[in-house]
Amino acid sequence: MKTQFGRMMDGLNDVEAFLAGEREGFKAHVPQKVDVKAIRNRLGMTQAKFSDTFGFSLDAIKHWEGGRRTPETSARTLLTVIDKNPAAVLTALNPTAFAAAVSSSRPTTDQVEVDRKRPTSGGVTKRKAYSGTGVKRISK
Repeated sequence: MKTQFGRMMDGLNDVEAFLAGEREGFKAHVPQKVDVKAIRNRLGMTQAKFSDTFGFSLDAIKHWEGGRRTPETSARTLLTVIDKNPAAVLTALNPTAFAAAVSSSRPTTDQVEVDRKRPTSGGVTKRKAYSGTGVKRISK
């Protein structure tokens, strides 16, 4: 059994041989476990937003976070890159998706106008919430 120092020296010798052109190839290290929920929370995204932005199915994210399934190697690779450099992934997938994801992660405020002339049953008033896409009625 080799010591830790011996394994490190073997690794350094492999790197040296690769850089000298004596050896081809490189093996990437893919982590066995990825904390999907922590990655998603660091990005400030809901499960649905994370799913839409990075192309995972919503069910897969729910199962990964619930511990019922483990991401396959390719998904763990992508999740690792998302964790380290989400902008690179967003830019590679779609530059407009990057701009949308960045702008939607900023807090926004909607203007609310109370329509006091139209009481509904039970004396509850309806409010109009104005967003960039149109008018939406919210019951309060």
